[in-house]
Amino acid sequence: MTNVRIKHSRSPFAFLQRLCDAAAIAISLYWAQWLAGQYPSDRSSLAIAGAIGIYILVSEASTVIRGTQRTGALRELLSVAACWLTTIAILATVSFFTRQGEYFARSSVFSWIFLAGSSLGLSHILFRIISEALCSADWSRRRCAIAGLNSLGLQLMRNAANNPSCGLNLVGFYDDRSKERSLEIANRESSFNGDLSALVADAKAGKIDTVYVTLPMRAEARIRWLLEQLADTTASAYIVPDFFVFELLHSRWSTVGDLPIVSVFETPLYGVDSWIKRTFDFCAALVGIILVSPILLICGLLVKFSSPGPVFFRQKRYGLDGKEIMVWKFRSMRATDNGPVVAQATKEDPRITRVGRILRRTSLDELPQLFNVLDGSMSLVGPRPHATAHNEHYRKLIKGYMLRHKVKPGITGLAQVEGYRGETETLDKMQKRIEFDHRYIQQWSVWLDLQIIFRTLFVVLRQENAY
Repeated sequence: MTNVRIKHSRSPFAFLQRLCDAAAIAISLYWAQWLAGQYPSDRSSLAIAGAIGIYILVSEASTVIRGTQRTGALRELLSVAACWLTTIAILATVSFFTRQGEYFARSSVFSWIFLAGSSLGLSHILFRIISEALCSADWSRRRCAIAGLNSLGLQLMRNAANNPSCGLNLVGFYDDRSKERSLEIANRESSFNGDLSALVADAKAGKIDTVYVTLPMRAEARIRWLLEQLADTTASAYIVPDFFVFELLHSRWSTVGDLPIVSVFETPLYGVDSWIKRTFDFCAALVGIILVSPILLICGLLVKFSSPGPVFFRQKRYGLDGKEIMVWKFRSMRATDNGPVVAQATKEDPRITRVGRILRRTSLDELPQLFNVLDGSMSLVGPRPHATAHNEHYRKLIKGYMLRHKVKPGITGLAQVEGYRGETETLDKMQKRIEFDHRYIQQWSVWLDLQIIFRTLFVVLRQENAY
């Protein structure tokens, strides 16, 4: 077997975009200091280096810069703003503890935040316009054909049409199935040019630059034959894997030695992404504990003197990779179930104390979980942890239930802001919660975490499904 090394294709625009981002951050600080009457110093260079490093790491994690994954213009601007504000938040936290902020005038800091944010947004819009103009030009567009007239091929065609920066000009579909069946599908959206032999003939005649093979995985013999024939042409060939027959959870390519593999069930948090999320969680939890410490003290006193029992309730729940963790909460009930059977709280539940009812409706009972975030057993955002007894019950009833533990549990999550907070008295409600947990893992980004945190504030204020 010949060893093959698979390389990830990256757009040259991505590297140029990073250079422009770095220049925008650096020039904006020098400009802001000049406007404030300050002179650049070694601390200015240190601030610039830190800001550039943090911004690039955050933007990589949130898919702001991706050569092959273009988003809408508005979404890209919002992502840039979120990444820059996250960078500022991390820098502010570091400067608070190192006292470096006192060396910069407040006017220069606020000017820098505004100037750099504006410059970053402007550079991304200009790069988008330039890259799409270059890639959409007739001289740069490649004539491509799709081998396999099926749902995967049609999706590829739509994606190419919706992303002009791909620079693809679709010639048509080719398939070996009956002409009547192929024409029935082709007439809906695109043209049918013939069977695979016709595709090979057109490629040899120089009418096609690129061939995308979307035949199903079971058609190995047809794929092998087609690739052998295309090897006698100058057309580029790509295989689009038909992995959609599986329920993928954050799939990604990787290699074991030189052998390519693709994940089916995997966490989105590895490498730099994991470090960024952990750093953000730690800094935000530390600042949060400091800010809400008076509220923590008041809640603790109210719980202590309103009913007999401990101030805090610690319950066994599943954490990352299904390992048991102890989750902290203010005690809101007279009972502290932590065994093989745990009854969910219901509306007008007699076990809930008067103070506990207020704490639960305002989610103040969850504040001690900031200490779980600080010690690394939980995250600010992630699937809400369920009692161990509930996990063992629902994993038998809901397909893929345990996959929600591929990331750390969170104080808040996508399911909670989408309306699946509180009691799940029916199996259907729990299934919907699990679907949103899986969607969070599949679509994770720093930007998504920030959106969920922001939306959580409104969910708590509405006090829906909280009792």
